[in-house]
Amino acid sequence: MSGRPAWRDHVATGIVDTAAQVLAERRDASMAEIATAAGVGRATLYRYFPNREALLRVLAGAGIDELGRRIVEAGLDALPVREGIARLSRAIVTTGRKYIALVELPPGLVDARAVETQIVEPIRALLARGVADGTLRDDFDPETLRATFLGILRSLIKLSIRGGQGVEQVSAAATTAFLDGAARTQL
Repeated sequence: MSGRPAWRDHVATGIVDTAAQVLAERRDASMAEIATAAGVGRATLYRYFPNREALLRVLAGAGIDELGRRIVEAGLDALPVREGIARLSRAIVTTGRKYIALVELPPGLVDARAVETQIVEPIRALLARGVADGTLRDDFDPETLRATFLGILRSLIKLSIRGGQGVEQVSAAATTAFLDGAARTQL
């Protein structure tokens, strides 16, 4: 009996991982298609996730947690800003390729507080440090810098999925595009 919860967690994790992959390939994939790809019956899928919304909510939580872990592991506070942006780009590209289907989820399915604390705050802090130390230009407000950085990443992640570029290639391109466009100009 004590093994049953671990088994249930394993099945749920497998379904969520498969759903991320299936939805990255085809955003409108049905629950039946996800069940088939996960190697479970539709009844099993619905036992774990009673509807698509429940599956997407868990998938969003998994994506936020994974990206949050990668950001922490990147050690952004201990790095020069340029290297921090490169590591942050790799973390976002690696996670974003897996969870690309979550980019346009309705706000009610995403834990906004988790996004803020695990993702947005560390990005804001790194960019603010870059402005303060002169690595990044100070004539853009912090939200413009953040939106530009994330917009470049989002676009390149989508392009990489279609074009087959790898994580390193995409994250290097995003880092270069952002830093060259956001670097302080010398007068």
